[in-house]
Amino acid sequence: MDNGSLKLLIVDDHAVVREGVKRAIHGSDRTYMITEAATFAEAQARIALLPPDVVVIDIHLPDNSGLELVLWLRDISQTMGIVVFSMNNHPEYVLAAFDNGASAFIDKSSPLSELLDTIDLAARLPLQFHCKDWSQALTYRREKTTLTARELEILQHLPSGRTYVEMAEALFISESTLKTHLQSIYRKLNARNRVEAINQARRLGILPTSDPNSTGP
Repeated sequence: MDNGSLKLLIVDDHAVVREGVKRAIHGSDRTYMITEAATFAEAQARIALLPPDVVVIDIHLPDNSGLELVLWLRDISQTMGIVVFSMNNHPEYVLAAFDNGASAFIDKSSPLSELLDTIDLAARLPLQFHCKDWSQALTYRREKTTLTARELEILQHLPSGRTYVEMAEALFISESTLKTHLQSIYRKLNARNRVEAINQARRLGILPTSDPNSTGP
């Protein structure tokens, strides 16, 4: 894609960040058409008016999560480059960006020249994920979850909508044994209840993001 024709949307609630990215672009050999948004809602409005080729998104927006915006964008376009640009480079955020369909994740402490290169890459390869710390994030995912085979089997039943009695019967165990396993699952997933365990398992990729057979949590 010709960089001269790229339409770029910068989504960040800090004007100084948006201005810094724009100055870096103007100081380079790139001639992007740049628009800005400070909120989730504003970004949706900008995209409706002039769909961008690439969107740079901060995770923390005042009216919603930037990761939710990533998910929404990827649902409406498979060709748009989506770059998550955040101060928080914890592996869970990197993994969430990947799971939601981002093209890349880059730390705000990185040189702006790296951000511009990442924007170019996202424009060319929107469905290939790029992150400098990707191997670290994958290691984190493997090490964080140490569920046993039985716990993984029980976890698969949680989104089904069955009661604990029904799940215990389906698994051929007592309800008290099921609850003992659930306590261990919740502890390992850092969850307080069934819904949080399902959501965390989906974030970690242990459960699919949606279950067509599910009747509720």
